[in-house]
Amino acid sequence: MNTAFSRRRSILVCALCALTVLAVAPSDVHAERVKDMSSVAGVRTNQLVGYGLVVGLDGTGDQTTQAPFTVQSILNMLAKFGVTIPPNVNPQLKNVAAVTVTAELQAFSKTGQTLDVTVASIGNANSLRGGALLMTPLRGADGEIYAIAQGSVVVSGFGVSGKDGSRVSVNVPSGGRIPNGATVEREVTTHFASDGFVLLNLNTPDFTTAARLTEAVDRTLGPGTARAIDAVTVRIQGPTDPSSRVAFIGALQDIEVEPGEAPARVIINSRTGTVVIGSHVRVTPAAVAHGSLSVTITERTDVSQPRPFSAGGTTVTTPRSEISVAPSGDARMFLFNAGVDLQEIVRAVNQVGAAPGDLVAILEALQQAGALRAQLIVI
Repeated sequence: MNTAFSRRRSILVCALCALTVLAVAPSDVHAERVKDMSSVAGVRTNQLVGYGLVVGLDGTGDQTTQAPFTVQSILNMLAKFGVTIPPNVNPQLKNVAAVTVTAELQAFSKTGQTLDVTVASIGNANSLRGGALLMTPLRGADGEIYAIAQGSVVVSGFGVSGKDGSRVSVNVPSGGRIPNGATVEREVTTHFASDGFVLLNLNTPDFTTAARLTEAVDRTLGPGTARAIDAVTVRIQGPTDPSSRVAFIGALQDIEVEPGEAPARVIINSRTGTVVIGSHVRVTPAAVAHGSLSVTITERTDVSQPRPFSAGGTTVTTPRSEISVAPSGDARMFLFNAGVDLQEIVRAVNQVGAAPGDLVAILEALQQAGALRAQLIVI
């Protein structure tokens, strides 16, 4: 009796252990969290920008003859402090630079919190190293002041110039940052807690992903909780109480969803020659010949002299050009069968040694022939 009970208990323990391993083992399905694939509508950053002056430079500021707005800014600032400059005096300043100041106001930023700001010269200042930004108001798109920036500028680059006009520069010394250099003075009003629902906007529009997100939310929070509006937005019923709403969104963002597969696309960067081929790119039966011509042009000069004892003859030079055209490399033809996948395409192109530029030409020709089953996007 005890032996049978012990055997049944051992079997039960083994079964529980197996279920535990299956529960914690990583799944082959590639799932993403909701917070990684979407954003909550209304929870966004706001861009701030301002115009200010950086002072204390070691002779690397704006040249006032070429940047008159810097002098005008200095005169306006001094006038506010009761310092009057005669109209016929044109200050020649070398340690002041006019700059733009930018920052990002994060969602739910409160009054008194600090922001990192970026400072960039808009004149002809050589470097902002060692300078300090004077008090600069930062405005939003509505023209209201949301933060005040001030502090020492941290510059990672530097430049050295000689008297002969030569110059060596590392990174960009005409721009820098001020960590925690701005203080929030105004909060941005949001409708985060006023609505009885939450809108999730997918980072990548996709109908399949929106449908799967709706199913995952309904499966976790109950049927009818979520409703897909379009390929981007999913509407979810939620509590209106602020504290409950925060906990609700926190739990909502931890739900894992398997996103839909990306469409078949071929991305070509015409500037860098980069070619990216998606995993679902297919081609229909097609034959491609790859080969290029080598054109050689040789310039020579011939000397033409008159015959001996000829009257009035002169020696002249005449140019002569020789042009030869010959195929360069090993021109081959390769065949694409029906339903060829990405691996076969890459292998076939590599066998003929096609460069990125040649690969672009091959892909464009395949699309023109109707054999490329993918979107060809040139950026």
